[in-house]
Order: sequence, then C-alpha cells, then structure tokens
Amino acid sequence: MNDEQRQPLWRQLQATAKVLHAIRQGQSGTPAMAAVEATLRPGVQALSFEVLRSLGRAQALRKLLAARNPPPLVDALLCTALALLSREDNATYDAFTLVNQTVEAAKKSLAIKPQAAFINACLRRFLREREALLAQSARDPVARWNHPVWWIERIKADWPQHWQGILTAAEHQAPMVLRVNARHGTPQDYLAKLRDAGLAANVTGPFSVELACACPVGQLPGFDLGWVSVQDSAAQLAAPLLLQGFPATSGLRVLDACAAPGGKTAHLLELADVEVTALDVDPVRCERIHQTLRRLGLQARVVAADAADVPGWWDGQLFDAILLDAPCSASGIVRRHPDIRWLRRATDIAQLASLQARLLQRLWPLLKPGGRLLYCTCSVFRAEGEAQVAAFLADNNTAKMLASPGHLLPTLTPQPGEATDNPGHDHDGFFYALLENTAP
Repeated sequence: MNDEQRQPLWRQLQATAKVLHAIRQGQSGTPAMAAVEATLRPGVQALSFEVLRSLGRAQALRKLLAARNPPPLVDALLCTALALLSREDNATYDAFTLVNQTVEAAKKSLAIKPQAAFINACLRRFLREREALLAQSARDPVARWNHPVWWIERIKADWPQHWQGILTAAEHQAPMVLRVNARHGTPQDYLAKLRDAGLAANVTGPFSVELACACPVGQLPGFDLGWVSVQDSAAQLAAPLLLQGFPATSGLRVLDACAAPGGKTAHLLELADVEVTALDVDPVRCERIHQTLRRLGLQARVVAADAADVPGWWDGQLFDAILLDAPCSASGIVRRHPDIRWLRRATDIAQLASLQARLLQRLWPLLKPGGRLLYCTCSVFRAEGEAQVAAFLADNNTAKMLASPGHLLPTLTPQPGEATDNPGHDHDGFFYALLENTAP
C-alpha cells in the first residue's frame, strides 16, 4: 500500500480545500500544492485537478444550496465536495463516503468545525435533489462550461465553430507525451523499451510517444540517462520549425528567449549542433534550465535576464535564429494547469499582448538578414497569436511570414468545418508563426 492509499480521505479533502482557498486568494496552484504535506500531495493533486475542472458547477450548486456565502474556508471545503459529487465520470469514491469524509474533515478542522452540520445538510440535500439541482445549475454558463464568463465569451468570439470543443477538452486530463532524444534513438526504438517495462504507448510523431496511462518519470526507461523528456506534442513542433530551411544547422547562433524550464532549448540541442543562448528573467527558473540540460547531457549559455532589456545581456553578435516563446495567458494548457482559468482576469490579455509586442520589437533587430524568428504562445486566444503577428507584420517591412502551423486548438476530436491550421489532435493549445528577416 502506498502513502496516498494510507492517508484517510478526510485529510486529503482538508488539504484540497486549502489548495482551492489559496487559489481563490490569487496564489498559483504550483506553490499552493508545494505547501501540502509530501505524503498527501499525490492524492491532493489528483483531487484538486478534479475540483478545479468542475469548479464552475460546484459554485453554482453551492449558491442553490445556501443563499448566503459561507466563510471562505467553509465554502472551499463545500465546493470541493460538490465538485467531486457532481462529476458524472467520478467513480473513485461513492457519494456517501465522500459526504461522510467531508463532514469528518470539517469536524477535525478548528476553523470549519462550527459549520460541520451546515456542510452535512447541504451535501445530503444535494444527494436527495441531485438531478434537479444539476439541471438548474446547468442554466448558468459558468456551471455548464466550468470557465469564467469572460473566458467563455472570448473563446466564442475567437472560435465560433470550435468553442464548444475547446471548452469541453479543458475538462479532461491531458495525455502524457514523451519527446524521445534524437541523439539516443527513435520513437520506435523507445516504444520497444516501454513495452519491455510493461508500459503501453503509441508513436504519435517524429519525436513523440504517447503513454496510454500517465506514470511517474522514475518508471520511464532511461529517463535519468536523458533518453526522453516529458513534452506535449504541440510544444515539440518549436525546435524543428525553427531549424527547418537552413542549409546547414551546425554552428548556428540561436536565442531561446523566455526559455525556462528548458524543454525547447534541449530539443534544439538534441536536433543540431547549435550554439544556444537561453534567457529567463527568473534566476530560480534558470536553474531548472540547467537541471534539464544536465540530465540530457547538453550545454547552452544560460542567462538570467529580461529578454526585452537587450543592452543588459546581449553581446552584440546577431543571431541566425530566435525562438520567442512569449509569456502569455497559458489558456492552451488549462488541462494541465486547471487553476489558470480561475486565476486569469479579462484585463490580463491586453497586458500580456502588450508585453508580447514589446518582446517582438526588441528582439527582431537581433536577427541576421535571412535569419528566422519563431513566435509562439501556449494560448488559444487570437489576441496572443494571429492578431499579434498581424500587427507586427503591418508595422515591420523587413518581416515575412513563412509556412507556419498557426493556431493549434486543443479539441479532443476533429470539429465540423475545422480550421486548416488545426490538425484536431489531442494536444495543448498553441500558436506558431515563423518569420524571416528580409533585410538586405
């Protein structure tokens, strides 16, 4: 029996409610999860992800069950239970066990104990009136789609033919995809190693293998030896896109701006003998780049600096290629980080778009004539993709758009009338634009 199975459910529910409360206070899910006791963390992360994917519905149900807002911690525990109880695909715990353990979690918390009877009454009423309450809550779009209203409306406006598929995909767990290190073998080679280890998988791309079921990286053959890395199939497009079209790649000077945690930097180095400068504004995140490269046996010049502050880090030599994986809303990776949808605000998008435009303008002069810049974001919002690049091209007569994937939408199945730049695969949401410097 592992540590997760030994932990009583009420303790996991308590910790999950605390994570939800922290996120509602504006804290990112990563540090909120890091504060959870280590032996509880795997179970709490799984429960938290389920709760965050169903939070809109849980909040609507809580309003139907209690007209007045309970204290924040009480509300977090109640919404945690309602999110888990209302999921049709949740068979981990039966309903009565969840209710009993939620009440036990309340009784064993000094801050929540006075409201234990209230929580018990709300949850038992939900069990009695489940279908009617779910039907009533479904009239609320936030409950129906489990995203904030502004997010739903933006997706509708940006993708009128695909918006339902995008929002539906966000309620499901993303697949675990591996990037096979090209210096160590092919996906077919690694697939055989996975099968020998008893792990089912399929080859899904020129460098990618998708596992049938996610597993700890320690179980992956050769992970510590640098044979593979965890990276979504959409993110794996960056390095080959940037390097394609060069007559020879050996010795190319490449800038990876906003590089942490180093996955795309590493992929560039796996594919070619290039000289990479990897920037990130956060020194702690730069250490993650170093860790990634050490595991893979690769080397790059890693610099803690603001990419937009060019005089602060640039040595004056132009680059053959620039990868700008710009800071963005991360709206394309909400399956992997379901807290994002509840942390973002509508006003964030314009602020992020302004930052992206500034980075494009500051980095473009660092590119050699004939060089290429790959602009990408893990966003499904047009303001951070198509519209951003269109504005840049309109203001810059030395930039030419080359063949690029454009927007990749995270729909689970191909949608009717699907956009030509969206292959309809089970991947994260991304945008790619490859630009060439046409200056003489």
